Amino acid sequence: MNVDDYDFHLPEELIAQTPLSDRSASRLLLVNKENGQLEHRHFTDILEQFQPGDTLVLNDTRVIPARLFGVKEDTGAKAEVLLLKNLGEDRWEALVKPGKKLKTGAVIIFSEELRAIIEDEADMGGRTLRFIYTGIFQEILDRLGSMPLPPYIKETLDDRERYQTVYAKHEGSAAAPTAGLHFTRELLEQIKAKGVTIAYITLHVGLGTFRPMSVEKVEEHVMHAEYFVLSQETADVLNAARARGGRIIAVGTTSCRTLETVGRQAEGGPIQECSGWTDIFIYPGYKFTVVNALITNFHLPKSTLVMLVSALAGRENILAAYEAAIQQQYRFFSFGDAMFIY
Repeated sequence: MNVDDYDFHLPEELIAQTPLSDRSASRLLLVNKENGQLEHRHFTDILEQFQPGDTLVLNDTRVIPARLFGVKEDTGAKAEVLLLKNLGEDRWEALVKPGKKLKTGAVIIFSEELRAIIEDEADMGGRTLRFIYTGIFQEILDRLGSMPLPPYIKETLDDRERYQTVYAKHEGSAAAPTAGLHFTRELLEQIKAKGVTIAYITLHVGLGTFRPMSVEKVEEHVMHAEYFVLSQETADVLNAARARGGRIIAVGTTSCRTLETVGRQAEGGPIQECSGWTDIFIYPGYKFTVVNALITNFHLPKSTLVMLVSALAGRENILAAYEAAIQQQYRFFSFGDAMFIY
């Protein structure tokens, strides 16, 4: 299976640069995964798509202000760091720019109270950093760090909370689970009132979001592991939904990957409370064990996320849906519109 099979042309002007003033004012493309039928709606119309007995699963991770700007101690050259994974003992996995000039042993100064030493190197700009600071690290990060918006967003984000879901709770992500950005508290209450159960998982979005595929064959790609947590409360909700034959609807690919990870671990039995690292890679041919439907944004060409939604709805259906979305001038990527695959 070739990566190029998941390519499409996206006009640059369709890449959403800023969030809408009203979270739920975005558009919604309904995609029937059985027959590929499409319907153009508004996101608030998603309420009509839910049925009593459905379970909606949200990722309650919270984005940290993970992007830091500093200078190289010996030369004064500018340096940029994107924190990805807390390794403990003040050590972090990170991406750095410029990667060619920031080698093992280099010291980056961010302020009088914060500096970092590069301890180890990986490919594609990956580094292990050890931070030296005065005070409380999280407080320093809140002051000095900026939100880690994806590189295709060129505009400045005035309100940090617009890159958080309204239910964001557990800090640790280097990117937002963007399908959840469409939900308001009012809409969630309306969904509950329809007899839908809302459950939460946590997956901290990390390096896999930022690394493009560098192979030609889909099967050769290796996903970067991300940390997830599934509580006993959510496990009970999921088991009850499966027992009664109710739909389990994932909000975003992060929720989907977490649910399929725990489903695979259950090996046909009941889902259990668990936490750990997942590197699950879902692409066409994959058999879903937990997720029945998916709410998701529109993704980058040739990305693992396009492959995931193609696994659920079929490659031809997804490429047709994307073509229709482009023709209808939908907004793409993190601050863009949504689709509901059912």
